[in-house]
Amino acid sequence: MTSVLRLPIAEHSHQLDSPEFAALLDTLTAEFSATAEQHDRDGSFPHRNFERLHELGLLGLTVPRALGGLGANLAQTTRVIAAVARGEPSTALVLTMQYLHHASGRGARWPQHLLHRVTDETLRDGALINALRVEPELGTPARGGLPGTIARRTPEGWRISGRKIYSTGIPRLTWLAVWARSDDAEPLVGSWLVRHDTPGITINETWDHLGMRATGSHEVVFDDVLVPLDNAVDVSPASAAPELDASLLLWMSVLLAAIYDAVARNARDWLASWLEDRVPANLGAPLSSLPRFQESLGQLDAWLFSSRVILDAAANGAVPPSDAFRIKYLVTNTAIQVVEKAIELSGNPGLSRANPLERHYRDVLCSRIHTPQNDTILINSGRAAFAARAAAKKASPAGVAGISTITAKDAS
Repeated sequence: MTSVLRLPIAEHSHQLDSPEFAALLDTLTAEFSATAEQHDRDGSFPHRNFERLHELGLLGLTVPRALGGLGANLAQTTRVIAAVARGEPSTALVLTMQYLHHASGRGARWPQHLLHRVTDETLRDGALINALRVEPELGTPARGGLPGTIARRTPEGWRISGRKIYSTGIPRLTWLAVWARSDDAEPLVGSWLVRHDTPGITINETWDHLGMRATGSHEVVFDDVLVPLDNAVDVSPASAAPELDASLLLWMSVLLAAIYDAVARNARDWLASWLEDRVPANLGAPLSSLPRFQESLGQLDAWLFSSRVILDAAANGAVPPSDAFRIKYLVTNTAIQVVEKAIELSGNPGLSRANPLERHYRDVLCSRIHTPQNDTILINSGRAAFAARAAAKKASPAGVAGISTITAKDAS
């Protein structure tokens, strides 16, 4: 394959929008598909997939152009994630975390030497970065609370101790953004930047999950890990209101949704092929010849069409960031519905370990655990709706209620 950086660029366009790039993504999907079953079977991390992504220049897809990256927009990034997920969704999830970090702009607040070091290692060496936030006692920080991981201020730097679980991509991460709190009287809370090879870090290979088994989301233990003082790259007093980047929430929702939409499309394709190949003796013709199955496949395609419309609209700026989490809710729940319908139609064959549909089902169910979960999305949506109605009644004697959206503040 040709590196993306060497693809032809048409006048007034980007190489990421070229037919050549679309063909490259199709080839990448097929390549990753060839080993997806084995990675799922043994829970192995897909190192070769990331080597290929680096060879193609795709690990720096969302690194700003000013820093040497491709500076991809959300629509371009979504196409890449969807293509990778069609091949191997665990790879796509790790890649999504990488893309979100570099697209966030949070590095602009970092010391310049750290920003350039992380960026240069990404582009030159294929370095990966992700945030390590979830802890055994606290669970997901989205539900509130302070981290148990402690950063102690010492004359030689910060010494970090704590334990993280669900550390997605840890077998290949170079940089860890560790969510912790300082030992100050009024603690600082936020991210400390830690390189993976710093002494005192232990990886316990605990990840043995139902789905997305190749993400390598193991437990990581920090035992008095020393980092320089300026590696407290994104911290603020615990009493301060969290800063939420609404545009980044939109990116997160779209990219996560695109992963599981891709899994559902794989399930749909498996079912269509199975219906074409399955010829019961009492029928003497493929199941695809029966109106019942034709109607069912049409239903799946209609569901997937609705998801595609939502994702395309959001990726191209037609959906406000305030509706970000509704995108995740609608698309991921539709994806589960598609795969479950495919299983219903195929019966026992669809649940056999010999068929990909069983793997797609386990993978798509993992869409429910990504922050924010469905209950949070719907509760905040309902609260926002009632708040808008109350405000409208107060402002209008007629009591006309307005239409509401989830705000970034509500979503937190």
